[in-house]
Amino acid sequence: MKLEIKDLAVEIDKKLILDKFNLDVEEGSIHVIMGPNGVGKSTLSRVIMGDENYHVIEGDILFESSSIVKLKTDERSRKGIFLAMQSPMEIDGVSNQDFLRTAISQKNEERVGLYQFIKSVEEAVSDLNMNKDLIHRSLNVGFSGGEKKKNEVLQIKLLKPSLIILDELDSGLDVDSLRIVCENILKYKRENPSTAILIITHYSMILEYLRPDYVHILANKHIIKTGDYNLVSDIEKNGYGKYLETKNTYGEDCL
Repeated sequence: MKLEIKDLAVEIDKKLILDKFNLDVEEGSIHVIMGPNGVGKSTLSRVIMGDENYHVIEGDILFESSSIVKLKTDERSRKGIFLAMQSPMEIDGVSNQDFLRTAISQKNEERVGLYQFIKSVEEAVSDLNMNKDLIHRSLNVGFSGGEKKKNEVLQIKLLKPSLIILDELDSGLDVDSLRIVCENILKYKRENPSTAILIITHYSMILEYLRPDYVHILANKHIIKTGDYNLVSDIEKNGYGKYLETKNTYGEDCL
């Protein structure tokens, strides 16, 4: 199992956001978390990544069979977890190139050779149809929303994580850019078949490219419904109403 979340309870500012939350993400699988606004979808991504603003008060998070709840964010990243954020941070004065090279060296615990690094970056930038100048500019500073998202996928291609969390990746992307980033993610997954992907989204368009094996509805602080891709179509057509009225729990309706 790539990721196991067991009876997780999370709070921020003494407010309970997740409770009795359970999720199993198998090696090589694609899962999507959907649900109404404000139910804790982005909270989940931050908790998995170790955001210190969120406090795990019960339960456990296992990555490749080892608990990570006490690990810092950088330690989780080194283990192979990557979060593509909804609103990537801007860091003035740190070039995109220096950030990437340092991150790769830290993850691999050895300094990456300049020639190989430049070759890998140029290939990835070309695949993503990115402006080559972005690699020399301050990290995400002055980038458009679409450029920031492409830069997140650039990091995926270079850092080579084994668990990818996509938090609202489709936000700020036009149709062509969404297609390009999804094609690159799929290419990466084909080359690294054991990689698991957890998608957090409000919309179904990204799921037309990254077809999930499992679809989960998050509400009432935990997963209330699990199904296959057909569940996406039902949500698009009918909304969440009928599921919010039921008492289903994770796994009970897995198709």
